[in-house]
Amino acid sequence: MNARTRAIGAGLLSAAALVALGAVPAAAADAPPPAATPEQAASAPATLDTLSRFFARDGAVARSAAAPRIEGASVPVRILSPDFVGGRAGAQVARVEFHASKAVASDGQTASLWTVRQADGGWQVVNIATGDDEIRYTAQGARALPGGVVFREPQIDAWYVQKGAKVLPLDEDAVRAVGRNGTTLAAYRDRVVRAYGDKLPASAYARKGAAGGYDTARPAHEEPEEPLVTAAAATAGAGTVLALGLIGAGARRRRHTA
Repeated sequence: MNARTRAIGAGLLSAAALVALGAVPAAAADAPPPAATPEQAASAPATLDTLSRFFARDGAVARSAAAPRIEGASVPVRILSPDFVGGRAGAQVARVEFHASKAVASDGQTASLWTVRQADGGWQVVNIATGDDEIRYTAQGARALPGGVVFREPQIDAWYVQKGAKVLPLDEDAVRAVGRNGTTLAAYRDRVVRAYGDKLPASAYARKGAAGGYDTARPAHEEPEEPLVTAAAATAGAGTVLALGLIGAGARRRRHTA
């Protein structure tokens, strides 16, 4: 497989796009009514307009010809849980951080719209990422281990599916971590504790400010570390966007193509 870095909506959505999507107040416009579902948020006219600009970046397609559409239902996206790494009793391996919807442009480009539930109970798009990893790996995991929980370990950009005591890899990053035949849930926890046990929220690693980003002086060939910062740690609206940026733009996300 060839891997390439997956861009996250130019890092985060621009301020103008956030206004269009309702994440921050617009002085001259009334706030849109809250979306009742992730699908409704993803298919809102303002979202589709932002998608047209997103797909038209770098001249890939004319904005007027992008004609973005939303395909299928949204999927919950689960991320490795700090509670699991920290050994909290009863903690699941991962927890839902956002929902993702697949958007497709007229020229075949795909993007993933990340939506989160707001304080008013509505749903809001907070980020756009190239590709359809979230939807694709959710479907792949359902085939590999029906009824299992698909989740991502963002620190190494690895996707897995877990059911009972079994953890199976869904991409090459996960294969490198746990082997092609997977591992047990207990062995997986031992591995993530060794890797991230000292990087949990409130750890010395987080207190020294490392959770805010990477050392830009790090040699390019070195794999960066990433703290266990999740969307759940942020408030609604723009705060959520920033938290999603830490697990999204901060990590080296990749699209895999055969």
